[in-house]
Amino acid sequence: MRSALAGIDSRAEPLPPPITCARRDNRAAPSTNGFIRVDYPSKVEFTHGGVARTAVLLVNLGTPAAAQPGAVRRYLAQFLSDPRVVEIPRWVWLPILHGVILRVRPAKSAKKYASIWTDDGSPLLVHSRSQAHLLRGWLGKRGLDVDVALAMRYGEPSIEQALDELAQRRVERVLVIPLYPQYSGTTTASVYDALGAALATQRNVPELRWVRHFHDEPAYIEALRRRVLDHWRKFGDMRLEGGKLAMSFHGVPRRTLLRGDPYHCECHKTARLLAEALQLRDSDYVVCFQSRFGRAEWLQPYTAPTLAALARAGTQRVDVVCPGFVSDCLETLEEIAQEVRAEFLAAGGKTFNYIACLNDSAPFLDALADLTQRHLQGWPVMRTETRALEAEAAAGRPRALAKGAAR
Repeated sequence: MRSALAGIDSRAEPLPPPITCARRDNRAAPSTNGFIRVDYPSKVEFTHGGVARTAVLLVNLGTPAAAQPGAVRRYLAQFLSDPRVVEIPRWVWLPILHGVILRVRPAKSAKKYASIWTDDGSPLLVHSRSQAHLLRGWLGKRGLDVDVALAMRYGEPSIEQALDELAQRRVERVLVIPLYPQYSGTTTASVYDALGAALATQRNVPELRWVRHFHDEPAYIEALRRRVLDHWRKFGDMRLEGGKLAMSFHGVPRRTLLRGDPYHCECHKTARLLAEALQLRDSDYVVCFQSRFGRAEWLQPYTAPTLAALARAGTQRVDVVCPGFVSDCLETLEEIAQEVRAEFLAAGGKTFNYIACLNDSAPFLDALADLTQRHLQGWPVMRTETRALEAEAAAGRPRALAKGAAR
């Protein structure tokens, strides 16, 4: 349809000069033959002599802008409207979402967010910004000249905002890294959807690469191992007290597994690799899933009931690590470190330790840098390469202008 309209339109109106690269007013407007001219915006003017840059776009889930009901309502409306997140027919789900959930849940959730909020804002956003900022320095130490930007799937900074910012920097190659170690259609694929939607209306679309997952990356497993060992150095090895290490992953509905989502398997592979790295016996740890929502069956065993059952069975200490989260957030700081802790202690447990997420720790930044560098191979990202390209582009600009280029 678009190509057909473009053909009719091009016959009805004169084409622009063939070599002019100036920015145009790219709003849709009626053509002289009665059809609507379909046009796509250009977020930045194209200029000859500029060098196309490369960037890494880190994408995390998102967070409300404030720990207040209004901000939480806006965030939940976007999050829970995503068909990747809630796979219920829209005509059934949307009346429930807007008629019940968004009237009741924001106030309750806002209190939970308030219990973890920092002076700098949401912990998830604070840690994610730090990761993006430090990753560029980590890559720079390796001789890579790339930009690093941060986006949130829900809330701000949005993926569209991040892409606009990169376009202003003349970025034409983007490596997208969803900060979900384990792939899931509910998370990673949703980032892909949002990325496609943001680019669907743009004229000058960048070249893209994609990191699907990093659940079994050796450097990621090593970062987790060191995080747990650092915790045990401070608080003692739980194995000496007959305790257990609980590896709690974010839950998803069980039907996603039955329909082919690899998330469940990738969680268990991460857990197995971490257990091997820590030299744990099968009896030393348990894998469980948290954050269940609604009445449908989710991946089991559920975290809170599992740990409460351990306490009732005589386990006095549990240490909980959340390998599916690279940044501390509501699900780790409030759900695990507060709610699940209370349930474990109420069931008779004596010691509950929450092990912080990787956040901006050096081992995790090393892992991110390794992952990034490998996926950037073949693109001109080394500092020596970009400087050579700059010189070449500068030399070619006069020739382009002489041939009639506008800029």
